[in-house]
This record gives sequence, structure tokens and C-alpha cells, in this order.
Amino acid sequence: MGTRHIDLLHGKILPSLTGLAVPIMATSMVQMAYNLTDMAWIGRVGSHAFTAVGAAGMFTWLANGLVTLAKMGGQVKVAHSLGEGSSKDAVEYGRGAIQLAVLLALGFSAVTFFGAGRLIGFFGLESPGTIRDARHYLQITGGLILFSFLNQTMTGLYTAIGDSRTPFLANSTGLVANMVLDPVLIFGMGPFPRLETVGAAVATVISQAVSAVWVLRFLTGPKSLIRLSLSSMKLVPEVILPCLALGISTFVMLSTESILNISFNSSLSRYGGDIAVGAMTIISSCSQLVMLPLQGICQGGQPIMSFNFGAGKKDRVKQAFRCQFSACVCFTVLMWILLMVFPQVFAGIFSSDSALVDYTVWTMRIYMAGIFS
Repeated sequence: MGTRHIDLLHGKILPSLTGLAVPIMATSMVQMAYNLTDMAWIGRVGSHAFTAVGAAGMFTWLANGLVTLAKMGGQVKVAHSLGEGSSKDAVEYGRGAIQLAVLLALGFSAVTFFGAGRLIGFFGLESPGTIRDARHYLQITGGLILFSFLNQTMTGLYTAIGDSRTPFLANSTGLVANMVLDPVLIFGMGPFPRLETVGAAVATVISQAVSAVWVLRFLTGPKSLIRLSLSSMKLVPEVILPCLALGISTFVMLSTESILNISFNSSLSRYGGDIAVGAMTIISSCSQLVMLPLQGICQGGQPIMSFNFGAGKKDRVKQAFRCQFSACVCFTVLMWILLMVFPQVFAGIFSSDSALVDYTVWTMRIYMAGIFS
């Protein structure tokens, strides 16, 4: 199957932004569906398992901030190089982004696998069972985070060349795998034992691997504009460092939010108990319903701006920014209304525990009041 590219230099801004942003937003919602699927099944295991996955998942969100160092930096440099007409530089920066993603993944994996116990200890969880489940979940998902890092970085490179359809198909394939594996591994079916939180973690990692292999297959294929060869992956600081520098701003923004969430949960566990941590887990998941599509809109506009900036078309850069900003504002207002008016609907997706849902509804309206910041 070939890829479909959007004319970033000459096409109308709104159709071009829509053509890129809609598949990226859909891909973001697929990533959100990973969490929804896990949380929906884990919620049926018990509130202790739900709280455990929620606590460990905070570090996964921190990882999502870390991978933007490679993803966004590589995406900007590739699009800018193509806009200048230098496909050779685009390939080099694509390789550099993937190399950076691998290095970051290995570092994160070592920290989470060997330090999972201490990291989970920040939350002050009360139940030994909850602590054990959280530690196991973090060790598996964090220890094998490489698949997620590769998938996210390579989908960013696809977006840079004007193709956001292939990443959507890749992540959708992974989602289907996750939806099938979750009930099988969590509750046990046929020859598979009941693994509960461990099963959810294994299902997530396998699904991420499926998506990564799918994207890698196309990125190394003959029809890719920046065809990459795994045999020529040599570390070149002159290529990696610019990607790192361009990704820092996005990393700081996302990682700061993740650290704040970790701090929130630590305090909530100490003063509100496991039910407060569970409520914050639901609220954080709901906030992703807003943040992930917004990131999709921004990532859809970024290649257009970078491509045209490289080509010297500054008027189109300004048009793309204004169009992107307007779309972000409209979407944020819509989601704010839905979350403030129907919080019980969103809370009910994640848990059937009436006490947890009631607590979440009350706190969600307070938390979402500041969503525009």
C-alpha cells in the first residue's frame, strides 16, 4: 500500500491542515483508546488495580514528554529540510531522531525497571497489593518503552512528509491488538492464566510493538520520501543535537505537566487515600480527551509551517498559525462544555464503582474549570 502526501507548499491552508490534523487527531484518540481499554477492563478487576495502573501510568505520561525530544525535533528538521529541497538532509535528520529515541528509551527503561519500587513509593499508596501491582505494571510498560518511543518518533517523521494516514493505520492496528489481548490476558481465557494488571501491561507492550513494526515497514520501504536504511544508523552528534534542541520546548511543557500530576497524586494519596488517587486517574484520562486532539491539531500545523519556512514562504507560515490557533480555541471550548455539563458520563466510562464516580464528578468540575490555561 502506498502513502498519500499532502502538498504543503501550494495547497490551501485549511484543507492541508485538516488533511494532516484529522488523521493525527484520530491517531491521538487511538492512543487515548489504549488507556480507555486498559482502564475499562482494569476497573472491572477492582479499585485497587485501577489505582495501581493509574499511579504507574503517571510515569508513562512522563515518558510521552521525553520522547517529544526526538519526535518533535526530528519532525521539524525533516520538514524544514524538505522545504529547502534537501532530501539528503531530511534522511539524515530522520535517522538522528530515531537514534535519539532509542537512547532516550534505553535510559528510561533502566530507571523504571530497576527503580520501580522507589518511584511508586512517591505516591504513598496504602495497600500492599496496590503497591505490588503498580510496581509490576511500571516495570513492564517502562522497561519495554522502546516500542512506544520508536512508534511515536517514526509517526512524527511521516507527518513531516505530509502523510498522516499511515500512522493512523499503524496505531489502529495496535489498538485492535490491544482490545483483543486485554480481556484475554487480564482475566484469562483458554490456556492463558488470569494476570490482571500484569496482563494489561503485557497487552499494551505487544500492541505498541505491532504499531512500531507496521510504521517501520513503510518507513524503510521504496515509496517513502525519506527512506531509511537500518544498516546506516551511525551516531552523528551534528544531526542528533539539533533534533534535541528543537524538541526541548515541547518536552519541558509535557514533562512539567506530568511531574505536576505525579505530585498531585502523591498528595492525594496522603490526604485522600486510594479513592482520591483513583479519581485523579479518571480526571487525568479525561483531560487527555482534550490535550491529545489539541496536540494533533498542533502537530498537523507544524509540518506546514516548517516546510514553508524552509521554502521562504513566510505568509503561508502566518496563515497556518492563525488557522491552527482558531481550531485549538474552538475545540477547547467545545470539550470544556461537555466535561462541565456531563462529568458523570465520562467518569462512568472508567469505573462502575458508584463512590468513585460520585467523588470524581465533584472534583472534575473543579479541575476542568481551569482548562483554558
